[in-house]
Amino acid sequence: MKTSQLGNSDLQITPIGIGAWAIGGGGWNGSMGPQNEGDSIPAIHAALDHGLNWIDTAALYGLGHSEEVVARALEGRSPRPYVFTKCERIWDPTGRVGASLKAPSIRRECEDSLRRLKTDVIDLYQIHWPEPDEDIEEGWTEMARLQEEGKVRYLGVSNFSVQQMKRAEDIAPVTSLQPPYSIVTREIEQEILPYAGRHSIGVIVYSPMSAGLLTGAMTHERVANFAQEDWRRSLPNFREPRLSRNLRLVEHLREIGKRHGRTPGEVAIAWTLNHPAVTGAIVGFRSPQQVAGIVGALEFRLPPPELAEIEKALQGEAAA
Repeated sequence: MKTSQLGNSDLQITPIGIGAWAIGGGGWNGSMGPQNEGDSIPAIHAALDHGLNWIDTAALYGLGHSEEVVARALEGRSPRPYVFTKCERIWDPTGRVGASLKAPSIRRECEDSLRRLKTDVIDLYQIHWPEPDEDIEEGWTEMARLQEEGKVRYLGVSNFSVQQMKRAEDIAPVTSLQPPYSIVTREIEQEILPYAGRHSIGVIVYSPMSAGLLTGAMTHERVANFAQEDWRRSLPNFREPRLSRNLRLVEHLREIGKRHGRTPGEVAIAWTLNHPAVTGAIVGFRSPQQVAGIVGALEFRLPPPELAEIEKALQGEAAA
């Protein structure tokens, strides 16, 4: 299977990787609602069996639970996939989420993630959010120390601006950036992706299907029945007037997918992978059945006429 080098690392990653946000389950600020625990590990195994060779998680997801699920899923697996996780989002005993880039916090979080993941080294350790902004230098300096000590192999950032990446690079190289990117979330095209491309920073995008919106399975009814804790309830793309516009766009993706035997979700993922600065896309799922609807994006790519067709549909919706 085709792989690509991630930034300045020796990591050769498949075009799509396993996103472990949703399998963190419910009960925390930022969840996608309850998760059937019996589906989580079989879903990860199904993705690995199809050849995906990296998993992206975070301490925040499920307040540590996602990392624990990943560890259980990888017990006895050979070859072992790369494991990426994140720090900076912390929580208190009541589950209230906060942010810290102080050096002692970064070190403690790394040790906790190593313990939950049952590993001696994290392949890619990322700052989840650049908050507080004034502590970026302190946090990144401690990340570099962890790398020097062999606790992490490479360092990445998530949700950083160009200026914030420059500040980090003054201290230690940035291997990768993890930003949101999808057909309906394109802000990073203006400045961030060109900068990453010029500076050989690997880009692994999250939410290429816009948090499930572009999978082909989303409907007005399903959105209306989201669990109260589902963070997507507050997203503009899941609220009118954008919701109806986006669901009409999905029908265009469905039509393109039919020509190739692919799902709308696979078309949406392939669209993000068309950008030359994008190294890989993080794809979340909750069950083995959902895995079957996305693995085609490992090899499927959109030809220029169909990329133009999607752009025309977007422009038509914007005009309407």
